[in-house]
Amino acid sequence: MAIPKPVPLYPTYTELKAFKPLSPDQTFFNSFPDLKKFLQSGESWWMPHWLWGQEFLSYIGRNKSEHTFTRFRNEAERFLLWLFLIKAAPMDRLRKADILEYADFCWQPPVDWICIANHEKFQFINGSFVQNPAWAPFRLKLPKNSQPAESESDKKKYRPSQQTLTATFTGIIAFYKYLMNEEYLYGNPAQIAKTDCRHFIKDAQVKEIRRLTEAQWQYLFNVALRMADEDPLHERSLFVICALKTLFLRISELSERSNWTPAMSHFWQDSDGNWWLKIFGKGRKLRDVTVPPSFILYLKRYRNYRGLSPLPGAGENQPIVEKIRGQGGMTSRQLTRIVQQVFDRAYDEMRQAEGEDKAYKLKEASTHWLRHTGASMEIERGRALKDLSEDLGHSSMATTDTVYVNTENRVRAHSGKNRTVD
Repeated sequence: MAIPKPVPLYPTYTELKAFKPLSPDQTFFNSFPDLKKFLQSGESWWMPHWLWGQEFLSYIGRNKSEHTFTRFRNEAERFLLWLFLIKAAPMDRLRKADILEYADFCWQPPVDWICIANHEKFQFINGSFVQNPAWAPFRLKLPKNSQPAESESDKKKYRPSQQTLTATFTGIIAFYKYLMNEEYLYGNPAQIAKTDCRHFIKDAQVKEIRRLTEAQWQYLFNVALRMADEDPLHERSLFVICALKTLFLRISELSERSNWTPAMSHFWQDSDGNWWLKIFGKGRKLRDVTVPPSFILYLKRYRNYRGLSPLPGAGENQPIVEKIRGQGGMTSRQLTRIVQQVFDRAYDEMRQAEGEDKAYKLKEASTHWLRHTGASMEIERGRALKDLSEDLGHSSMATTDTVYVNTENRVRAHSGKNRTVD
């Protein structure tokens, strides 16, 4: 029997907010004809389950970050599609064995349920949101800089990472917890199934921090500096790269979001002359990051390029990183694109000068590596873990210690070099 092709169930949070529970047929669903037809074609319990998902995701969208909403939306959507099209059973009938069956499904989903690039779920055509035929619930993550068309045959090799599998259980458990709190369901089989999932691997590996070496960072920095010297348009690229590395920022924390725009006035100076940057970070938390004098030089340089005074003032509402064309700040995707241009050029230069072995990390690096690079260098410099943890926005020093402190591993690796073959 052929496995039915999936249909996207939930749009973005902005679009989902238009849903009016009291009259769905006359408001929201008329704008999503494919979704309406799909739900009406199914069992009587499909629509109540979709409504449960809508309530859960609306709650997440109101109270969590955009990234958290997207992650939970994907997990809830995959789970409901499996219920609708594969399991053919409502949530209140599921037991631990059923959740483990779903984990097996996620471990090796049908090829038609896998895509090889990020695609929007819906396309706006002739006044309606219709299903994007390129979309699928699972995504095969390809190596950076590879061509998607080359890997169509590799879909059968799809296997989720341990991190992805953990996120799957986290999403389903949170979905069940919400429904239990609302008294729709009485039990959470996903919670007890997680410990028995055969696909989890107990990890005793050495944790590798995805960061640049000192030499790789110097190539990246020097390339960005030279690009800015040669063309003022690249002053923005230089500033962004320095900010991500020196202030330990996530790319989202420098971007314009629906509920926050990083503004120049978020740089502020205390009574002792110390500079800080106010950041709206992960978990919808505000924190203040220390800004070292070395970074102030590049802040002044970037502000001079934009025709601003050397240092920010309290009333400045201009975005920290503004678009070249149009108004407002840049999105995460736009920021990633301009940083990637510098990564690519730095990789080419280092490869030609020092060889592929020393340059290859620049080829696979992402913007988040700059945050890791800056934090790792601070640890090596001997900075207090507590201070670094607060700048990073970690909830506890234990997180910083787990992610960045590798002293014991360095000692172990050094001692291991003394082994001989003969």
